[in-house]
Amino acid sequence: MASLSFLHSATYLPSHSETTLKPHSSAVSLTVRCTISATPPSPPPPKHRRSPDENIRDEARRRPHQLQNLSARYVPFDAPPSSTESYSLDEIVYRSQSGGLLDVQHDFAALKRYDGEFWRKLFDSRVGKTNWPYGSGVWSKKEWVLPEIDDDDIVSAFEGNSNLFWAERFGKQYLQMNDLWVKHCGISHTGSFKDLGMTVLVSQVNRLRKMNKPVVGVGCASTGDTSAALSAYCAAAGIPSIVFLPADKISMAQLVQPIANGAFVLSIDTDFDGCMHLIREVTAELPIYLANSLNSLRLEGQKTAAIEILQQFNWEVPDWVIVPGGNLGNIYAFYKGFHMCKELGLVDRIPRLVCAQAANANPLYLHYKSGFKEDFNPLKANTTFASAIQIGDPVSIDRAVYALKKSNGIVEEATEEELMDATALADSTGMFICPHTGVALTALMKLRKSGVIEANDRTVVVSTAHGLKFTESKIDYHSKNIKEMACRLANPPVKVKAKFGSVMDVLKEYLASNESKC
Repeated sequence: MASLSFLHSATYLPSHSETTLKPHSSAVSLTVRCTISATPPSPPPPKHRRSPDENIRDEARRRPHQLQNLSARYVPFDAPPSSTESYSLDEIVYRSQSGGLLDVQHDFAALKRYDGEFWRKLFDSRVGKTNWPYGSGVWSKKEWVLPEIDDDDIVSAFEGNSNLFWAERFGKQYLQMNDLWVKHCGISHTGSFKDLGMTVLVSQVNRLRKMNKPVVGVGCASTGDTSAALSAYCAAAGIPSIVFLPADKISMAQLVQPIANGAFVLSIDTDFDGCMHLIREVTAELPIYLANSLNSLRLEGQKTAAIEILQQFNWEVPDWVIVPGGNLGNIYAFYKGFHMCKELGLVDRIPRLVCAQAANANPLYLHYKSGFKEDFNPLKANTTFASAIQIGDPVSIDRAVYALKKSNGIVEEATEEELMDATALADSTGMFICPHTGVALTALMKLRKSGVIEANDRTVVVSTAHGLKFTESKIDYHSKNIKEMACRLANPPVKVKAKFGSVMDVLKEYLASNESKC
C-alpha cells in the first residue's frame, strides 16, 4: 500500500518526487518532500494442487491409516458358535464344506474398540468428499466392508451416496402418509443398486490378480443389471468380463450396457435360473471368478445402502424398509447393514423389513405364506415386467428367511397389472421408476390398506434401478399395448391437426377436465 510522508501541507506536484516552491515577493520558501512506496499486495496463497504427475491415488498412499488390526473372513452362513470353519477373503471359495452359503464375518471385537459416536462421525466426515476411496458411498465405510484391502486395489466409480427423497405427493394423495421416502439406488454409475456390490467384488478380484491368483476373468449370469455393473467395473480395471444372459428376456437398455463396456456376452436360450446353473458349472472348471450373489462379497457393498439411509435420517431409524426381491441377496444385505449399526452402537434398533415379489416369480412369498414351516420349493418363474426379479430358484433363500425372521419382516406380492399401475401412478407424481420399484410400491399400498403400515410410520421404499432402463414397458403401458391389461392410467399423446382452432379445442377440453378433478 502506498505510504505518503509530508513535512508540511502544500500543493502536491506528481511529476517530481521532491519539489521546491520558490517564493513570490516576500513569500516564505517552502520545501515539500514526498516519498511514495508502491509495493504490490501479496498474492493469496496458492490453492492446493497436486503436482502434475500425481493423482488422488497417490494422495491416498501418503495418508496415514487411522484404524489398524481390523479384519474379515468367510464363514459358513448362520453357522453354530461351535463351528471353526473359515476362509481368508483371498481364497477363491463360494460354498462351505457342506455346500451351504458363505458369509463375510467381521471382527466385531476389534470394531467395538470404537464406540458408535466414533463411527457416526467418521462416516459423516467422508460424505461429499473426493478423497480416494472415500468419495464412494461404499468405500466411505471401508472398515466395515473390506478392511484389509489396499486403497490402490480398489476399483470405484464413487458409487453410492444415492438420493433419499421425500415422496410427498404420492404419500399424501394416495396413501395419506406424511413420511414416505424413496431410496433411489438406481441413481448410480450403471443405473442400478448392483454397483454397490460390484465395486467390492471387482476390487477384490483386482487384488487377487495382483497376488497372481488364477483368475483370468469374471463371469456372471444376469437378468440385466448385474451384467451392466460387472462389465463397467471390469472395464475400468482392465479385467475381462463374461456375461450369460437369457435370450430375449431383458430390455435393450440393459443388453447394450455390457456390450458397450466390452464384455463377452453369451445370449443363451434359457431363463435366469438356467444361466445361473451354467455359470456355476463353468466357473468350477475354468479360472473365471463367479460374480453372482452366491458370492457373499457383493452383499458387503449392498449393505452400505442401509447405513446410508440411517445417515440421511441423521441416524434415526425408519419404521419400515421395503425391498424388491428376486435372487434375495439384497434383503439380507439391508438387514446386515442395519444389524451392524445396532450391534456397534450407532442406533438402538432396526426397522422392520418387507420383501416385495412379483406374483409371476414369487417363491419366497409362497414360502412365507406357509409360515416358513415347509421345505422351500423353487418354481419356474413366469414372465414379468419386473424382469430383474424374474427368478424362481433364488440363491439367497436362506439368507432372506433369516433376515425376515430377525427383523419381524413381511413378504408381499404384486400382479403384473398392480405393479404396472403402481409404476404409472408413481410416475404421475414426478417419479420415473423401474417396474421393480412398482412391485415395492404395490406391497406398500397393500400393507397400508390393511393397516399393517400406519399413516405416521416413517417408511422407505428402495428403488433398485433407474426407470430409463425400462422405457419399453412404459411405452407399451401408455400405448395400451399390453395384452389383457387395462392400463387404466395410460397417458398417450393426443394427435391434433396443425390448426390454431383444433389446438385450442383440445386444450380447452383438457383444462376443463383437469378443473373438474380438482
